[in-house]
Amino acid sequence: MPRNNYIFTSESVSEGHPDKVCDRISDAVLDAFLAEDPVSRVGCETFATTNLVVVGGEVRGPGDVISRIEDIARDCVRDIGYEQDRFHWATMEVRNVVHGQSVEIAQGVDASGNKDEGAGDQGIMFGYAVNETPDLMPAPIQYSHAILRRLAEVRKQGIEPKLGPDAKSQLTVRYVDGAPVGVASLVLSTQHLDPDLTSDDVRAIVEPYIHEVLPDGWITADTVWHVNPTGKFVIGGPDGDAGLTGRKIIVDTYGGAAPHGGGAFSGKDPTKVDRSAAYAARYLAKNIVAAGMAHRCTLQLAYAIGVARPLSIYADTHGTGVVPDEQIEAAIAKVMDLTPRGIREHLQMNKPIYQSTAAYGHFGRMPDAEGGFSWEATDLVDALKKAV
Repeated sequence: MPRNNYIFTSESVSEGHPDKVCDRISDAVLDAFLAEDPVSRVGCETFATTNLVVVGGEVRGPGDVISRIEDIARDCVRDIGYEQDRFHWATMEVRNVVHGQSVEIAQGVDASGNKDEGAGDQGIMFGYAVNETPDLMPAPIQYSHAILRRLAEVRKQGIEPKLGPDAKSQLTVRYVDGAPVGVASLVLSTQHLDPDLTSDDVRAIVEPYIHEVLPDGWITADTVWHVNPTGKFVIGGPDGDAGLTGRKIIVDTYGGAAPHGGGAFSGKDPTKVDRSAAYAARYLAKNIVAAGMAHRCTLQLAYAIGVARPLSIYADTHGTGVVPDEQIEAAIAKVMDLTPRGIREHLQMNKPIYQSTAAYGHFGRMPDAEGGFSWEATDLVDALKKAV
């Protein structure tokens, strides 16, 4: 039987976190290729440290994009807000070691003759949804993201100029009868540009925004606060700690509330099922919950490199389903083509829409006018209801 009364913790990191700087650059490179050629193949990785950004990986697409990678990286770092002595968008060194995609990978992925386009890799991908927030996301990760997104907004708007780009949040949420009801403890570590600020000073800056984004009554006199618990946090970003693409996969997904297949998202074009099938799994799980078929749903998909159709579809509604899990699995196969091509076409993923996913979560966001976060739509509800 599932536990009904417990506490659960998730963390988020800001767009200025070293790993997120790298995710942003990798996705910006991907977007640049897709903007010129929607069928570009991109696997881009970024590494960042003091005064240095290295961009590498394998691509197949317009050659002029490769020549623009240095400018793309500088634009990302500038937008994030780094102008430190030892990590500045204008003066950092950028090394570009991107090269062409392996022909052996290409032959497995590309369609040819009677062969449909295959998956870009083997692996397992998970999607998850739960009806404890309006976006059908786990509350701890959703509100951890919301705190940092709001602090980034007021920093960039000049409302809070003493805050720096690098930050982490962590919420321990208390559940009663299976529903989130409040914050047991809150951890926030944020870079500050004024070296004389104390932890109490930083708390005075950030606390109003935290109250603003959390549900009413979630912060109480019993909530334990840890704001910049180590003291000063002036040296931030890749100058304080090296960054690497794809190192925050739990932050990117469900904050540990659901399984993760292990594959990172950023820098990968949608032929790579690490990304596209994980998005499709979230899309399906969210629609299952939105359709009232379950209060909570975990969905697993499995693929083999070069093979178009998934090897397996597995649904688990954790005892909350109003129809059997086996019927949900059968319905999924009826309402969506889960080949790589089918996913991309259904969710219209061959667009330059990925930079905006690089921070504050790939899930639990509103679909936008440019086509981003299409996997957050709930337009499969009617089809799923008819299919069971």
